[in-house]
Amino acid sequence: MRRGYIFTDRRTSHRAVMAVILGIISMVSLGVSVFYAYEGSGELPVKYGVTGLLSGIYSFIGLVLGIVTVCDKGYYKFFPVLGVILNVIVLAGEGLILYMGVG
Repeated sequence: MRRGYIFTDRRTSHRAVMAVILGIISMVSLGVSVFYAYEGSGELPVKYGVTGLLSGIYSFIGLVLGIVTVCDKGYYKFFPVLGVILNVIVLAGEGLILYMGVG
């Protein structure tokens, strides 16, 4: 008779959870900034630009935390991979915004 026991040394990393949290915060703050920029026809106060800059910084930190945890063998991979994906999406979105703004 089989029981529901799993014997493993793996655990969830706190760095990976922080990477996911930073990715969510970055995505929401960038989305809000883009929404208000759209509503204001591109004329916004500087605080929305600072919000975008902080979003990029948080996303970069989350990306580093996610990559460090993905490379470690002792942790489950769901949260690190999710953190890397979220933060890459935010950084790609910011890169696209900067690319479109320069041209």
